[in-house]
Amino acid sequence: MGLWTVAAMTAGAVGAVALVPVALGAVGFTSAGIAAGSWAASMMSSAAAANGGGVAAGSLVAVLQSAGAAGISTATTAGLASAGAGVGAVAGRLIK
Repeated sequence: MGLWTVAAMTAGAVGAVALVPVALGAVGFTSAGIAAGSWAASMMSSAAAANGGGVAAGSLVAVLQSAGAAGISTATTAGLASAGAGVGAVAGRLIK
């Protein structure tokens, strides 16, 4: 494994872990709840309409709001780092 691949894997892992909380907040999944008028609010409205007025526990909206409100768990962080490293590995091979 070359130096570029290792560097790209590291950057991908760190970037994925650092950017997911930022991305969640940017689309409206915040620690204070779903931001009014946001993409998250639209998503929640659609989910509630499809489920008779409520958002189902374990649904994508519920999981994303949980992550936005409480942060990302250790297991999720490890998964994000692995996914980011995988993307970095591919990118590193393309760079050389």
